[in-house]
This record gives sequence, structure tokens and C-alpha cells, in this order.
Amino acid sequence: MNALEKLRQIVADIREPSDPMRILDEWTLAGKLLRGMPVDHKRAGEICASRDIEALDEMVSWLEGIANRQMEPAVKVPEEVMASALKAFKKRLKVGRLADESKLGGRYTSGGKKSGRDAIIPPEDFGPEVWKALEQAGKLRHTGQGFYCER
Repeated sequence: MNALEKLRQIVADIREPSDPMRILDEWTLAGKLLRGMPVDHKRAGEICASRDIEALDEMVSWLEGIANRQMEPAVKVPEEVMASALKAFKKRLKVGRLADESKLGGRYTSGGKKSGRDAIIPPEDFGPEVWKALEQAGKLRHTGQGFYCER
């Protein structure tokens, strides 16, 4: 059960409590879960403090709408294109890491340290729909601002 499903369950439990003594715990848990969500945290705190079930239900519905839009299927990308895009991505990441590791120091020797490069902007040879499809297939992970890393 993810956090959004748990919030939906909390709303149902508050509306029809099986144990009236646990309602305060449910509101506390709802507040904690909302802190990790992309919502106005001040507003979420006010909702939980005032015990406004209608506003909480509205906020959870809004979050569910966002989650549903993010889960929309991407454009169908052929497997061959995805395979070649993933190969190009891995090669670009490997070359970047090697370039980091082979930098010369002040005494004309390599530093000998490992590269800290984990994410890159993917090659422009493939469109953004290919990278989204690879992300949905579980091959890559979007880390933000156009960067992707291997899973």
C-alpha cells in the first residue's frame, strides 16, 4: 500500500470509525503522510488541526488526480528503438565516468579516484518519449531536471 492509498483509507476510517478512540491517531498519521506529498504543507497542517474531513477528502482526491495523470501510458516505442537508446545511454554514461576518472592532477598523474557521476542528460539522438518509455519499463530512473540514471 502506498502513501496515497493509505490516505484514502484514513479518510474512510475517519468517516466511519471502527474504533472511535483511534480517530486522533488517524488524523496524526494523515498529517505525517501529507508532509511527504506535493501539497501546500501549511494548508495540510490547517486541515489536520481543524479536523476538516471534507477538505482532507478534497486534497486526497486532488493528489489522486495528479497520480493518475503521471501514470498515463507513454507513446508506444518499438523495442528495437528502446534497446538502441539504452545502449547509447549506457555508453554515454560510461564515457563520462571514464573522463572523470582520467583527469590529470597537478603533478601530471591521474587522480586515481572513482567517478561520482551517476546520472546524465540522455543523448539527443532519441526523443523524450523514448526516455519516458524506458523509465516506465523500469530501465531508467528520472532524477529531475532532465537527468536520468540506471536502475
